[in-house]
Amino acid sequence: TNMYYDYALAAPVMAGMTGADNEDRSIMILGMGSGTFASYCTRLFPGTHIQGAEIDQKIADIATEYFDLPESVEVEVADGRAYLTASEDKYDVIMVDAYQDITIPFQMSSVEFFTLVKDHLNEDGVMVVNMNMRGSGDGNINQYLSDTIGQVFDVEYTVDVANTTNRELFASNNPSIMENLQANTKQIT
Repeated sequence: TNMYYDYALAAPVMAGMTGADNEDRSIMILGMGSGTFASYCTRLFPGTHIQGAEIDQKIADIATEYFDLPESVEVEVADGRAYLTASEDKYDVIMVDAYQDITIPFQMSSVEFFTLVKDHLNEDGVMVVNMNMRGSGDGNINQYLSDTIGQVFDVEYTVDVANTTNRELFASNNPSIMENLQANTKQIT
């Protein structure tokens, strides 16, 4: 579809997922929205446990009623940061997609938040952040977020989504995520 969630699908592959080894794999989506990313993950990585947190009950209902969110996807109506704070679960991938337009919730843009995300990732886990804005020049919001994330994670990659305002940021403490992407992409069916 050439939408941002297509690009975000690189995160499970970066985390070593091939589509064949999914029984003990898990993905967390903070800001579930319509559930499109969750639906794609269900299809490409069958058997993976997918958990979502969506702050708005109406949006969670729409995902099920109009976007055919798979029944296997668990959705908790809660603020993503609050959900992680109360949880002890760890994930292979955490997608942060709680940003809308140019509004970034402060509670989801701090070193403390990204440390919380890191603490909920498995050892070679990958965080992907959908930044629905592009900026250029010193001091833009994307640079701020990237610098903040860089204080928490060792490795960071960004890619602009063609013909949109979206930018996807991938972060991990695993220095081999790009090698994983190249090697594992060939195995996805």
